[in-house]
Amino acid sequence: MAAAGLLALLDDIATLLDDVSVYSKVAAKNTAGVLGDDLALNAQQVTGVGAKRELPVVWAVAKGSFLNKLILVPAALLISAFLPWLITPLLMLGGLFLCFEGAEKIAHKWLHSAEEDEAHKKELREAARKEGMDMKQAERDQIRGAIRTDFILSAEIIVIALGAASAAGIWTQAVVVSLVALVATVGVYGLVAGIVRFDDWGLALVKGEGADAWGRFKQTLGRGILVAAPRFMRGLSIVGMVAMFLVGGGILVHGLPFLHQPVEALVHGMSAVSQWLVPMLINGVVGLVAGAIVLAGVIGFQRARAAL
Repeated sequence: MAAAGLLALLDDIATLLDDVSVYSKVAAKNTAGVLGDDLALNAQQVTGVGAKRELPVVWAVAKGSFLNKLILVPAALLISAFLPWLITPLLMLGGLFLCFEGAEKIAHKWLHSAEEDEAHKKELREAARKEGMDMKQAERDQIRGAIRTDFILSAEIIVIALGAASAAGIWTQAVVVSLVALVATVGVYGLVAGIVRFDDWGLALVKGEGADAWGRFKQTLGRGILVAAPRFMRGLSIVGMVAMFLVGGGILVHGLPFLHQPVEALVHGMSAVSQWLVPMLINGVVGLVAGAIVLAGVIGFQRARAAL
Protein backbone atom coordinates (compact mmCIF):
# COMPACT_ATOMS: atom_id res chain seq x y z
CA MET A 1 0.00 0.00 0.00
CA ALA A 2 2.84 2.33 0.95
CA ALA A 3 4.65 1.45 -2.28
CA ALA A 4 1.53 2.26 -4.30
CA GLY A 5 1.20 5.60 -2.51
CA LEU A 6 4.85 6.40 -3.21
CA LEU A 7 4.43 5.55 -6.91
CA ALA A 8 1.32 7.75 -7.09
CA LEU A 9 3.26 10.61 -5.48
CA LEU A 10 6.14 10.18 -7.92
CA ASP A 11 3.66 10.16 -10.82
CA ASP A 12 2.11 13.40 -9.56
CA ILE A 13 5.55 14.98 -9.25
CA ALA A 14 6.50 13.84 -12.75
CA THR A 15 3.25 15.28 -14.14
CA LEU A 16 3.84 18.56 -12.30
CA LEU A 17 7.40 18.81 -13.63
CA ASP A 18 6.21 18.05 -17.15
CA ASP A 19 3.56 20.77 -16.90
CA VAL A 20 6.10 23.18 -15.45
CA SER A 21 8.46 22.48 -18.37
CA VAL A 22 5.76 23.12 -20.98
CA TYR A 23 4.34 26.27 -19.38
CA SER A 24 7.80 27.64 -18.56
CA LYS A 25 8.78 27.46 -22.23
CA VAL A 26 5.62 29.38 -23.21
CA ALA A 27 6.19 31.93 -20.43
CA ALA A 28 9.83 32.41 -21.45
CA LYS A 29 8.80 33.01 -25.05
CA ASN A 30 6.07 35.49 -24.06
CA THR A 31 8.32 37.45 -21.72
CA ALA A 32 11.18 37.73 -24.23
CA GLY A 33 10.26 41.28 -25.21
CA VAL A 34 10.18 42.53 -21.62
CA LEU A 35 13.42 40.73 -20.79
CA GLY A 36 15.17 42.31 -23.79
CA ASP A 37 13.99 45.75 -22.76
CA ASP A 38 14.81 45.02 -19.10
CA LEU A 39 18.34 44.02 -20.06
CA ALA A 40 18.97 47.07 -22.25
CA LEU A 41 17.40 49.47 -19.75
CA ASN A 42 19.28 48.16 -16.72
CA ALA A 43 22.59 48.18 -18.61
CA GLN A 44 21.96 51.86 -19.29
CA GLN A 45 21.14 52.57 -15.62
CA VAL A 46 24.84 52.60 -14.69
CA THR A 47 25.70 55.24 -17.31
CA GLY A 48 27.80 57.91 -15.63
CA VAL A 49 28.77 55.69 -12.70
CA GLY A 50 32.51 55.34 -12.02
CA ALA A 51 34.08 52.10 -13.20
CA LYS A 52 34.80 50.96 -9.63
CA ARG A 53 31.17 51.48 -8.61
CA GLU A 54 29.49 49.81 -11.61
CA LEU A 55 29.30 46.28 -10.14
CA PRO A 56 28.22 47.45 -6.64
CA VAL A 57 25.44 49.50 -8.25
CA VAL A 58 24.32 46.52 -10.38
CA TRP A 59 24.33 44.30 -7.26
CA ALA A 60 22.30 46.85 -5.29
CA VAL A 61 19.69 47.04 -8.05
CA ALA A 62 19.65 43.23 -8.34
CA LYS A 63 18.87 42.92 -4.61
CA GLY A 64 16.05 45.41 -5.07
CA SER A 65 14.79 43.36 -8.01
CA PHE A 66 14.71 40.21 -5.85
CA LEU A 67 12.69 42.12 -3.25
CA ASN A 68 10.30 43.36 -5.94
CA LYS A 69 9.64 39.81 -7.07
CA LEU A 70 9.20 38.58 -3.48
CA ILE A 71 6.31 41.05 -3.32
CA LEU A 72 4.92 40.55 -6.84
CA VAL A 73 4.96 36.74 -7.12
CA PRO A 74 2.73 36.07 -4.06
CA ALA A 75 0.45 38.95 -5.12
CA ALA A 76 0.08 37.44 -8.60
CA LEU A 77 -0.66 33.97 -7.19
CA LEU A 78 -3.28 35.42 -4.81
CA ILE A 79 -4.95 37.10 -7.78
CA SER A 80 -4.90 33.80 -9.66
CA ALA A 81 -6.41 31.96 -6.68
CA PHE A 82 -9.13 34.43 -5.68
CA LEU A 83 -9.60 36.78 -8.68
CA PRO A 84 -8.72 34.67 -11.73
CA TRP A 85 -10.93 36.81 -13.99
CA LEU A 86 -8.48 39.66 -13.38
CA ILE A 87 -5.57 37.88 -15.09
CA THR A 88 -6.73 38.56 -18.65
CA PRO A 89 -7.36 42.32 -18.11
CA LEU A 90 -3.97 42.64 -16.39
CA LEU A 91 -2.37 40.72 -19.23
CA MET A 92 -3.99 43.02 -21.80
CA LEU A 93 -2.84 46.08 -19.86
CA GLY A 94 0.67 44.64 -19.78
CA GLY A 95 0.53 44.10 -23.54
CA LEU A 96 -0.66 47.67 -24.12
CA PHE A 97 2.08 48.99 -21.87
CA LEU A 98 4.69 47.06 -23.85
CA CYS A 99 3.37 48.51 -27.11
CA PHE A 100 3.29 52.00 -25.57
CA GLU A 101 6.91 51.71 -24.41
CA GLY A 102 8.00 50.62 -27.89
CA ALA A 103 6.13 53.50 -29.54
CA GLU A 104 7.58 55.95 -27.01
CA LYS A 105 11.11 54.81 -27.87
CA ILE A 106 10.46 55.36 -31.58
CA ALA A 107 8.92 58.78 -30.92
CA HIS A 108 11.89 59.76 -28.78
CA LYS A 109 14.29 58.85 -31.58
CA TRP A 110 12.28 60.96 -34.02
CA LEU A 111 11.87 63.95 -31.72
CA HIS A 112 15.35 64.02 -30.20
CA SER A 113 18.66 63.70 -31.99
CA ALA A 114 21.64 61.89 -30.49
CA GLU A 115 23.40 65.27 -30.21
CA GLU A 116 20.52 66.67 -28.12
CA ASP A 117 20.57 63.67 -25.79
CA GLU A 118 24.33 63.93 -25.31
CA ALA A 119 24.10 67.68 -24.71
CA HIS A 120 21.43 67.08 -22.05
CA LYS A 121 23.62 64.50 -20.27
CA LYS A 122 26.57 66.90 -20.40
CA GLU A 123 24.46 69.68 -18.83
CA LEU A 124 23.44 67.37 -16.00
CA ARG A 125 27.05 66.35 -15.33
CA GLU A 126 28.24 69.97 -15.31
CA ALA A 127 25.39 71.03 -13.02
CA ALA A 128 26.27 68.23 -10.61
CA ARG A 129 29.91 69.37 -10.47
CA LYS A 130 29.03 73.06 -10.02
CA GLU A 131 26.52 72.42 -7.23
CA GLY A 132 28.85 70.06 -5.37
CA MET A 133 26.30 67.27 -5.41
CA ASP A 134 26.89 64.45 -2.92
CA MET A 135 27.92 61.62 -5.26
CA LYS A 136 26.90 58.94 -2.75
CA GLN A 137 23.43 60.46 -2.52
CA ALA A 138 23.27 60.73 -6.32
CA GLU A 139 24.20 57.05 -6.58
CA ARG A 140 21.51 56.09 -4.03
CA ASP A 141 18.94 58.10 -6.00
CA GLN A 142 20.03 56.35 -9.21
CA ILE A 143 19.67 52.94 -7.55
CA ARG A 144 16.21 53.78 -6.19
CA GLY A 145 15.11 54.97 -9.64
CA ALA A 146 16.41 51.75 -11.24
CA ILE A 147 14.57 49.63 -8.65
CA ARG A 148 11.33 51.51 -9.32
CA THR A 149 11.74 50.88 -13.05
CA ASP A 150 12.50 47.22 -12.32
CA PHE A 151 9.27 46.96 -10.32
CA ILE A 152 7.22 47.92 -13.38
CA LEU A 153 9.12 45.58 -15.70
CA SER A 154 8.99 42.75 -13.12
CA ALA A 155 5.22 43.18 -12.81
CA GLU A 156 4.93 42.85 -16.60
CA ILE A 157 7.09 39.72 -16.64
CA ILE A 158 5.16 38.04 -13.83
CA VAL A 159 1.72 38.88 -15.23
CA ILE A 160 2.70 37.58 -18.67
CA ALA A 161 4.18 34.41 -17.13
CA LEU A 162 1.03 33.93 -15.05
CA GLY A 163 -1.11 34.40 -18.14
CA ALA A 164 0.91 31.73 -19.97
CA ALA A 165 0.22 29.25 -17.15
CA SER A 166 -3.34 30.38 -16.33
CA ALA A 167 -4.83 27.08 -17.52
CA ALA A 168 -2.65 25.08 -15.10
CA GLY A 169 -3.21 24.31 -11.44
CA ILE A 170 -2.16 26.72 -8.71
CA TRP A 171 0.97 24.72 -7.80
CA THR A 172 2.13 24.62 -11.41
CA GLN A 173 1.48 28.35 -11.67
CA ALA A 174 3.50 28.96 -8.49
CA VAL A 175 6.49 26.98 -9.77
CA VAL A 176 6.35 28.50 -13.29
CA VAL A 177 6.02 32.11 -12.11
CA SER A 178 8.71 31.67 -9.42
CA LEU A 179 11.05 30.00 -11.91
CA VAL A 180 10.56 32.73 -14.53
CA ALA A 181 11.07 35.43 -11.87
CA LEU A 182 14.28 33.79 -10.61
CA VAL A 183 15.73 33.18 -14.08
CA ALA A 184 14.78 36.68 -15.21
CA THR A 185 16.53 38.30 -12.24
CA VAL A 186 19.68 36.16 -12.28
CA GLY A 187 19.92 36.16 -16.08
CA VAL A 188 19.26 39.86 -16.62
CA TYR A 189 21.52 41.19 -13.88
CA GLY A 190 24.23 38.62 -14.59
CA LEU A 191 24.30 39.80 -18.20
CA VAL A 192 24.13 43.44 -17.11
CA ALA A 193 27.19 42.90 -14.90
CA GLY A 194 29.01 41.44 -17.91
CA ILE A 195 27.88 44.18 -20.28
CA VAL A 196 28.93 47.08 -18.06
CA ARG A 197 32.41 45.56 -17.73
CA PHE A 198 32.65 44.70 -21.43
CA ASP A 199 34.54 47.84 -22.42
CA ASP A 200 36.79 47.57 -19.35
CA TRP A 201 37.86 44.10 -20.46
CA GLY A 202 38.60 45.47 -23.93
CA LEU A 203 40.65 48.33 -22.47
CA ALA A 204 42.61 45.89 -20.28
CA LEU A 205 43.44 43.78 -23.34
CA VAL A 206 44.56 46.84 -25.31
CA LYS A 207 46.86 47.91 -22.46
CA GLY A 208 48.22 44.40 -22.01
CA GLU A 209 51.91 43.83 -22.51
CA GLY A 210 53.43 41.53 -25.06
CA ALA A 211 55.01 42.11 -28.45
CA ASP A 212 54.63 38.51 -29.58
CA ALA A 213 51.79 37.14 -31.71
CA TRP A 214 49.64 36.34 -28.65
CA GLY A 215 50.08 39.85 -27.26
CA ARG A 216 49.19 41.45 -30.58
CA PHE A 217 46.14 39.17 -30.83
CA LYS A 218 44.89 40.28 -27.39
CA GLN A 219 45.40 43.93 -28.25
CA THR A 220 43.51 43.51 -31.53
CA LEU A 221 40.73 41.69 -29.68
CA GLY A 222 40.58 44.48 -27.11
CA ARG A 223 40.27 47.15 -29.81
CA GLY A 224 37.51 45.10 -31.41
CA ILE A 225 35.64 44.91 -28.09
CA LEU A 226 35.92 48.69 -27.62
CA VAL A 227 34.44 49.24 -31.07
CA ALA A 228 31.73 46.59 -30.63
CA ALA A 229 30.56 47.50 -27.10
CA PRO A 230 28.53 50.66 -27.95
CA ARG A 231 27.16 49.04 -31.10
CA PHE A 232 26.12 46.01 -29.09
CA MET A 233 24.20 48.22 -26.66
CA ARG A 234 22.43 50.01 -29.51
CA GLY A 235 21.61 46.69 -31.18
CA LEU A 236 20.30 45.28 -27.91
CA SER A 237 18.03 48.29 -27.48
CA ILE A 238 16.64 47.87 -31.03
CA VAL A 239 16.06 44.12 -30.59
CA GLY A 240 14.30 44.76 -27.29
CA MET A 241 12.09 47.43 -28.85
CA VAL A 242 11.05 45.16 -31.74
CA ALA A 243 10.38 42.30 -29.34
CA MET A 244 8.12 44.58 -27.29
CA PHE A 245 5.87 45.17 -30.31
CA LEU A 246 5.85 41.47 -31.19
CA VAL A 247 5.08 40.27 -27.66
CA GLY A 248 2.68 43.10 -26.79
CA GLY A 249 0.86 42.78 -30.11
CA GLY A 250 0.73 38.99 -29.68
CA ILE A 251 -0.92 39.38 -26.28
CA LEU A 252 -3.53 41.75 -27.74
CA VAL A 253 -4.23 39.55 -30.77
CA HIS A 254 -4.60 36.45 -28.60
CA GLY A 255 -6.85 38.23 -26.09
CA LEU A 256 -9.21 39.85 -28.61
CA PRO A 257 -11.41 37.29 -30.42
CA PHE A 258 -12.17 39.67 -33.32
CA LEU A 259 -8.43 39.67 -34.07
CA HIS A 260 -7.44 36.17 -33.01
CA GLN A 261 -10.06 34.28 -35.02
CA PRO A 262 -9.34 35.97 -38.40
CA VAL A 263 -5.60 35.38 -37.91
CA GLU A 264 -6.22 31.70 -37.16
CA ALA A 265 -8.40 31.43 -40.28
CA LEU A 266 -5.81 33.26 -42.39
CA VAL A 267 -2.89 30.98 -41.55
CA HIS A 268 -4.93 27.77 -41.77
CA GLY A 269 -3.50 25.59 -44.51
CA MET A 270 -0.34 27.66 -44.96
CA SER A 271 3.14 26.18 -44.82
CA ALA A 272 4.88 25.79 -41.46
CA VAL A 273 7.11 28.80 -42.13
CA SER A 274 4.14 30.97 -43.11
CA GLN A 275 2.18 29.84 -40.05
CA TRP A 276 5.06 31.17 -37.93
CA LEU A 277 5.96 34.28 -39.97
CA VAL A 278 2.51 35.69 -40.82
CA PRO A 279 1.18 35.81 -37.22
CA MET A 280 4.48 37.36 -36.10
CA LEU A 281 4.15 40.13 -38.68
CA ILE A 282 0.51 40.70 -37.75
CA ASN A 283 1.46 40.82 -34.06
CA GLY A 284 4.12 43.41 -34.85
CA VAL A 285 1.74 45.61 -36.85
CA VAL A 286 -0.99 45.38 -34.17
CA GLY A 287 1.60 46.19 -31.50
CA LEU A 288 2.87 49.21 -33.43
CA VAL A 289 -0.65 50.57 -34.09
CA ALA A 290 -1.79 49.97 -30.50
CA GLY A 291 1.35 51.62 -29.12
CA ALA A 292 0.89 54.65 -31.37
CA ILE A 293 -2.76 55.03 -30.28
CA VAL A 294 -1.88 54.81 -26.57
CA LEU A 295 1.06 57.21 -27.00
CA ALA A 296 -1.17 59.72 -28.80
CA GLY A 297 -3.70 59.45 -25.98
CA VAL A 298 -1.04 59.97 -23.31
CA ILE A 299 0.45 62.99 -25.11
CA GLY A 300 -3.04 64.48 -25.63
CA PHE A 301 -3.85 64.01 -21.93
CA GLN A 302 -0.57 65.60 -20.85
CA ARG A 303 -1.13 68.62 -23.11
CA ALA A 304 -4.73 69.01 -21.95
CA ARG A 305 -3.65 68.88 -18.30
CA ALA A 306 -0.85 71.41 -18.95
CA ALA A 307 -3.38 73.78 -20.58
CA LEU A 308 -5.60 73.83 -17.48
